Amino acid sequence: MILPPDHPPVARARIGVLLTNLGTPDGPDTRSVKRYLAEFLSDKRVVEIPQLLWQPILRGIILNTRPQKSAEAYAQVWGPDGSPLASITKAQSAALQGAFGPNVTVDWAMRYGKPSIPDRLRAMKEAGCERILLAPLYPQYCGATTATANDKAFETLAAMRWQPTLRTLPPYYDDPLYVAALQQSIEAGLAGLDFEPEAVVVSFHGMPVRTLELGDPYHCHCQKTARLLSEALGRPVIITFQSRFGRAKWLEPATDDTLEALPGKGITKIAIVAPGFSADCLETLEELAIRGRESFEEHGGTHFAYLPCLNDSAHGIGMLRALIARELEGWPV
Repeated sequence: MILPPDHPPVARARIGVLLTNLGTPDGPDTRSVKRYLAEFLSDKRVVEIPQLLWQPILRGIILNTRPQKSAEAYAQVWGPDGSPLASITKAQSAALQGAFGPNVTVDWAMRYGKPSIPDRLRAMKEAGCERILLAPLYPQYCGATTATANDKAFETLAAMRWQPTLRTLPPYYDDPLYVAALQQSIEAGLAGLDFEPEAVVVSFHGMPVRTLELGDPYHCHCQKTARLLSEALGRPVIITFQSRFGRAKWLEPATDDTLEALPGKGITKIAIVAPGFSADCLETLEELAIRGRESFEEHGGTHFAYLPCLNDSAHGIGMLRALIARELEGWPV
């Protein structure tokens, strides 16, 4: 088609794939962590308390006490490329670039922090992406993770005059591709240990019990993932929930309580894995691999191994490539 001479430039139609994850502060310092926590904990999907009640608590107490402690934790896991979550998500994006043909752009964004979902969606649209697959990297669906990432994307599209077509990656908690990738990764990790674990602990991020009562499927998704993983490994697993916050009742059993109790039950050698996280982050590297080990050993544990998330491993990238290719079907790639 020949355009008239005065026609504005038209970018070649492309397809975009935007990987999204939770988020991270810009640095392991108190000011950056405070800014990050202010955004994260102000999300109504994350803290379901009326804002008139919550904001004075958040601004008056939490943001004046928690950032310093969190910054110290971030400092323990911060790497040369910055936040582990950001650097790994970036690596996942790079590994998938070109996997779906020359007309498909793969990018990444964070729900909280940088690069933001609005910024990357606008960049994709400006680059000619008329169809975009939004891919929240949360295997188990939760309103506070999958839904809020999608919300941010929908909010961005609501401000666009010319919206791209949007699809979203469904939760994949029971997908055979995901379970197989976990099985292969965990079996490889176990084979590399110099001891035989007496138990495998499967730790998921916790959520308040109230979310389950209100109909969020997250707890059920975690339970099914653990059951399918146990069947694939051919051994029982101990399912727990980590990262409790505040006074509300959270999903149980708690990971920290379980790690403290296991040695008293005669289980002194364990491996722990966090299959609900697509990439290692503060909650896995500091909370589990550092503090979890310390707690387990202080209560009598003798052997402890944290097995990494799928990250940008061959198992993880192969799974993501297959899942995304399936969701792109029907689009002219």
